[in-house]
Amino acid sequence: MFDDFAMMREAIRLAEEAAADGEIPVGAVVMDRETGEILGRGRNRRERDHSPTAHAEILAIEEAAKKRGSWRLSGCNLYVTLEPCPMCSGAIINARIDRVIFGAYDEKAGAVCSVQEMFALPYNHKPRVTGGLLEEPCARLLQEFFSHLRDKS
Repeated sequence: MFDDFAMMREAIRLAEEAAADGEIPVGAVVMDRETGEILGRGRNRRERDHSPTAHAEILAIEEAAKKRGSWRLSGCNLYVTLEPCPMCSGAIINARIDRVIFGAYDEKAGAVCSVQEMFALPYNHKPRVTGGLLEEPCARLLQEFFSHLRDKS
């Protein structure tokens, strides 16, 4: 059996790694609901990879699809420390992920419920969503990261 809190703590650990590398601290985990196995892990790598698409969710989804041997990730949950953006929400829909669990809300770019509600649009797949799981530590990571950046400039 899987534990949402344990999976989110793993996503937080990945976000901490991203912050230590100077990346925006976002971490993501794709987990198979049947086995409880983590199929993919990701953390922001936009700066390192010089890629606007190197978001934690995209990297976790890509790893999970390779491990599963299919782009279809039905039967999987995605745990992410920050509400997904439009690009990541589109990838979640396309990968057929069953459930999205996120920590902090993103009032500037959140495409699940804060700025727009992509999963409510008439796409062919609608993941279930749980927002705000371990919200405080997820939000604190982001606040501390950006506060440190402001202090440096």
